Parts: sequence; C-alpha cells; structure tokens
Amino acid sequence: MSMHFDLVDLRLMTHIAEANSMTRGAELSCISLPAASTRIKNLEDSIGTKLLYRTSQGVTLTPPGQAFVTHARMVLSQIEHLRGDMQEYVRGIKGHLRVYANTTSLSEFLPPVLREFLGRNPDVNVDLRERLSHDIVRAVTEGQTDIGIVAGLVRTENLETLPYRKDRLVLVVPKGHALDGVMQLAFSDTLDLDYVGLHESSAIHAFLRQASDHLHKPIKQRIQVGNFETACRMIESGVGVGVLPESAASRHAAVMNIAIVPLSDAWSVRDMQICMRSLDALPSFAKELVQLLVIDAAGTSDTGELL
Repeated sequence: MSMHFDLVDLRLMTHIAEANSMTRGAELSCISLPAASTRIKNLEDSIGTKLLYRTSQGVTLTPPGQAFVTHARMVLSQIEHLRGDMQEYVRGIKGHLRVYANTTSLSEFLPPVLREFLGRNPDVNVDLRERLSHDIVRAVTEGQTDIGIVAGLVRTENLETLPYRKDRLVLVVPKGHALDGVMQLAFSDTLDLDYVGLHESSAIHAFLRQASDHLHKPIKQRIQVGNFETACRMIESGVGVGVLPESAASRHAAVMNIAIVPLSDAWSVRDMQICMRSLDALPSFAKELVQLLVIDAAGTSDTGELL
C-alpha cells in the first residue's frame, strides 16, 4: 500500500480536529469545502481507513484520525523548527516558542526567567498560556506546545522531563484568625469557611475544585479575584480564607497582616517539572529557555553548559 502525505493534508486535518468541523477546517486551510472533502476522501483511500466520523453535528476523529493528527502536529511543528533554524543563518535567530505552565510557575517563577530570555532573544516571540498540569502533558505530547511546566502527580512517562522547583499549597488566613498558629490542617477541615478564590479560568481554581469534588463538599466561594496579591488583600481584610502557593503567600505575608497554615494533604506538596517531547528536537532558542529554567531552579547565576 502506497501512502502519500502533503502539508496541505496535514494542516487540513489538524484544522478540522481543532474546529470539529469540515467547513471551518477548510476555511482555516484557505481551501473550498468540496476541495477539502475530496482531499480527505483521497487521504482515507490512500491510508485504507476512515479518519473522520461524520454526523449532523459536525465531524470527530476516529482512532486512526486521532493518531494521524498527533503525528501531523509533530511534523508541522518540526517544519516550524526547521524554518526557525534556517532563519538563524539569514538574519539571526527568529522564531515562535509556545510555553504552557501551571498557575504557580506562571505567576511566581517564570516572569524573571522570561524577561532574561526575551532580552537575549529579541527576535523570538513567546506564547505563554496557563493550563492544568494534565492538560499541559497532553498538549506537549500532541505537539500543541513546545515546553510545559507541570506540578504534582502527573503522568509524563512519554515525555522528557527535568526537575524544576518545589512548592506547596498552604491555607492563608487573616492575622488573629482562629486558625492563626495552627501547626497543620487538612483541606477538608477548611471547607466550612468562606473562601477567597482565583478566577475560574485559573489552573489553581480547577485543581482545588477537583480536590473539593473528591471530598463531595463544595468550596464556599465568597469572591473570585484575578491574582495572588488581590487574594491576599481580600484575606487580610477578613473576606475569607484561601489556598495559595507558599511562595506567593510568604512574599505577601512580609507586608500584609496574613498568616500561613500548612496543609496536611499529600497533594499540597508539589514537585514541578519541565517537560518536552524531545530536548534534542527543540530549536536552539527553545533549548536556551530550558537551560535558563534549569539555572533558575538551581538558584545560581552560572550560565555554563547544563544541557
């Protein structure tokens, strides 16, 4: 059996997968719907199996279609990396780097690292997005992002990983609160209290929602805010308590009337990891960011070869 793939087919399939629509996939690929349908039919005939389920609601991928799209994303990503590497020889490094990170690393640790990286690489743009750790692993595996930073117990066996930082989630209460001074507390014992939470699109909000769902007890959210500092201000003013990363809580506790109570739950202590499909396959500027992250995790200003 002879299989022939071209880049138009690869891009068309990834666009159809993202949109769950043949029509929208054709639009994103800048080809007509009949041309798109013909291309998919010829592709399926060439491979010898159906790639799409067609329904009145749209299209979804068959298992072979899912495998095809995963490989297509990898191929298209490698072509982007090839283009970036070739441009190094023409006018210096130029490229686009995608990074997905959990809430804590994005808010607490990445800004100074990315400032240094972008200062060194004026022709590289970074697309930085906040996601839950298991969604980050899937995105790296499927080629939707180049580098991921994940926290906690998440399965990364198909990816290359490097240790990053360690952080823990803690309960933050106003100074003088009944729990101020408690040595340790279970998350389940806090769920009768009013909570100050982060916005619903934040990864940490979703993580805590999962933890409370597991306990079959909802979080009594009194107010949602946009960042760790505002959360600490609200807690300080007595609106409620909150679960935040110790790194952020400690920073704000130095200047606010808030207290930190360690959580006894095993999930509260989290090892962060840098993950990628293959370090060697990353373009040179992406490797440089990984190196800066490793240096940052080591807490050293040494810029020697680590990778």
